[in-house]
Amino acid sequence: MRFIITSITMMLCLSASGQAKDSLQADTMKSQNLSNVTITSRRSGTKRVGGPANAVLIGREELFKAACCNLGESFTTNPSVDVNYSDAATGAKQIKLLGLSGTYVQMLTENLPNFRGAAAPYALDYVPGPWMKSIQVSKGSSSVRNGYESITGQIDIEYLKPDDDQGLTVNLFGNTMGRMEANADANVHLDSHLSSEILAHYQNEWSHHDQNNDGFQDQPNVRQWNLQNRWKWKGDHYLFHAGIGLVKEKREGGQTEHTINGNLHAPSLPLYKIGVETDRYEGYMKHAFILNPEHGTNIALMGNASIHQMDANYGNKQYSVNEKTAYAQLLFETNVTEEHNLSAGLSLNHDYLKNEGSETTPGAYVQYTYNLNSKITAMAGIRADHSNHYGTFVTPRFHLKLTPNEIVSLRLSAGKGYRTVHALAENNNLLASGRQLVIDDLEQEAAWNYGASSSMYIPLFGKTLKLNVEYYHTRFSRQAVIDYDTNPSQIHITNLNGKSYSNTLQVDATYPVISGLELTAAWRLNDVKCTYGGKLMEKPLTSRYKGLLTASYKTPLGLWQFDATLQLNGGGRMPTAYTNTDGTPSWDSRFQAYEQVSAQITRWFRHFSIYIGGENLTGFRQKQTIINAESPWSDTFDPTLVWGPVQGAMFYAGIRINMGRL
Repeated sequence: MRFIITSITMMLCLSASGQAKDSLQADTMKSQNLSNVTITSRRSGTKRVGGPANAVLIGREELFKAACCNLGESFTTNPSVDVNYSDAATGAKQIKLLGLSGTYVQMLTENLPNFRGAAAPYALDYVPGPWMKSIQVSKGSSSVRNGYESITGQIDIEYLKPDDDQGLTVNLFGNTMGRMEANADANVHLDSHLSSEILAHYQNEWSHHDQNNDGFQDQPNVRQWNLQNRWKWKGDHYLFHAGIGLVKEKREGGQTEHTINGNLHAPSLPLYKIGVETDRYEGYMKHAFILNPEHGTNIALMGNASIHQMDANYGNKQYSVNEKTAYAQLLFETNVTEEHNLSAGLSLNHDYLKNEGSETTPGAYVQYTYNLNSKITAMAGIRADHSNHYGTFVTPRFHLKLTPNEIVSLRLSAGKGYRTVHALAENNNLLASGRQLVIDDLEQEAAWNYGASSSMYIPLFGKTLKLNVEYYHTRFSRQAVIDYDTNPSQIHITNLNGKSYSNTLQVDATYPVISGLELTAAWRLNDVKCTYGGKLMEKPLTSRYKGLLTASYKTPLGLWQFDATLQLNGGGRMPTAYTNTDGTPSWDSRFQAYEQVSAQITRWFRHFSIYIGGENLTGFRQKQTIINAESPWSDTFDPTLVWGPVQGAMFYAGIRINMGRL
């Protein structure tokens, strides 16, 4: 509580100083003649991308509405993307898009595939929020240009650029759960063509919270060092962009004592501990040769590579991985005429996992786009790839956008996607469970995705109501299924034997009620089913629906900003429970609906801003996040059945400082 009182006091004191200065400026302006008048309006933090694909761009205006400490915490105000804990022991998180897990979302950093394989369980923590310039979320089958892996969509992260406005920015953050962060980004323009940038991040979570008194930490202690150095050279006919980065992270969690609700359990056994140490190194490079600016004709060569080393222990289970990935792409693009665009390219992807083999996949694609006065836009693409494990496979995709007038636009899409499964690397956090982890010889995953959406800009009471309606259907022909149901003593990752599909329907609307105040409301229904042990069942741990209501208000002079978000998460099915010795099931067959509220207040100054806020202000948390916590060494111990928040209300405060030109 002292933390929050101190933060509020500091904000009010600085606010009073700032208001006095603003008042003095206003008095001075009264005695002068205004020769120029500038009318400003609030820029929306989220905007729909104008191409044929259904995509939205989340800018820094939107990211600043919440603490946004990392990528996983950047979707609080987004109705399409869900972020949930994968388990209650390791802190691993996963994205869900169109009702399906994040493994079916292709993760990109500046249009290059990234965070694959072993990086997946903790990847959302590897991108600090202050580093991001924007996030583009594309739903459904996307362009074939970026590969064959996108099944439910793409998330493309744009970092701050070396040639952005020169200067140094620092962000400091702390919360009531014992977490502190320090971030800095600095760039310098060495001359009119060359610029460089340093991005730095440090995170430390040191507390040992156990709000449900089960003897286990609700959150692991995490220390992370993250650093990037980026360069950009820009000429009239040549662009060069490159950078290197490293992440060093240590996670420690698990059992803190042999007591549950004050009762002593198994004191003769060692404490159940979890430790994950990660060293990640990555680099990228882009070359673009502009051949004909009038026709947009260019050739680009780009690629990235990473080394991901991880050593983990889950109780008495040890897991180590050394993953090396490399990706390269050569592409050509030109506007043949104003209506016709052609893009073609070659790609090469290589994945190596020690003890799990390697895969090399060369490929080629061609994509054609037709644009008739922005009224009709059609994009058709096809690519062929050859895997040394799965042979040759073809990926067709098609997008159509119709814009008959300024009010309505309609988008249709259809496409196929493939994915190679690295089951243990991608799901190594499942080793925290006492169940036996069984992994079959898995096939390459394959699925079709079909989508339809309509965006409407409706004039209403002198303002514009933005209304969006969309429906997506994803159907798998091959899938790696994580089966909790067939055998209660096992987590079985096996090949699909039956049907597996997802249907999602979403409606969202945004309206500026009064000057400075914008409301967004959304509702989404999920129908996700898969075959487990020969039975078609609702996918476990997946909410049936989601409701979202956000309100954002900025005062006329832009000095204060108030943001609030209400989320309603629907209930869903739990995996089949095993039977206790007294004949009762170990958990309920379904989990309940729950709501969460978050809010933030920001005070803007000329060169810095201060923000305070809170998350999960309703205080709701899943009561039993760990099954059989009193016997962590048994085969009935399971921390992976998480469907809701693992912590109660949390408060935070931070400051962003723009130190100006270097």
